[in-house]
Amino acid sequence: MKNILVLCTGNSCRSQMAHGYLKRLLKGKATVFSAGVETHGLNQDAVKYMAEDGVDISDHQSNHIDEYMDVQFDLILTVCDHANETCPYFPSTAEKVHQNFEDPSKFQGSMEKKEAKFREVRDQIKNYCHNLAQKLN
Repeated sequence: MKNILVLCTGNSCRSQMAHGYLKRLLKGKATVFSAGVETHGLNQDAVKYMAEDGVDISDHQSNHIDEYMDVQFDLILTVCDHANETCPYFPSTAEKVHQNFEDPSKFQGSMEKKEAKFREVRDQIKNYCHNLAQKLN
């Protein structure tokens, strides 16, 4: 079984969404982990907008990359530029893939615009994960 790590800055939002989608899409074919170069706690808006799309990530935790130094990964996905640029040395022969997604939790605007931004980024991540899962299957 493949091990996949999804990495972003705080492991609170984008990596958690990707983790949720990949876990669902690759069920039984890969073990999915997520982590951050920092830990910011699980973003409750990410939980809310994932649930809206039928994916429950409410039991996820914000983990630090150091927790996984002993895991042999086959694929490491960075989902934000900051994590891609500041990721500490990670001893792995894993394939590394980068795709930046805007952080919806940092979006400034009305509640309606913030909700729209979360859904937009969630759907971008969903499409990315769906395409990736098709390649891995």
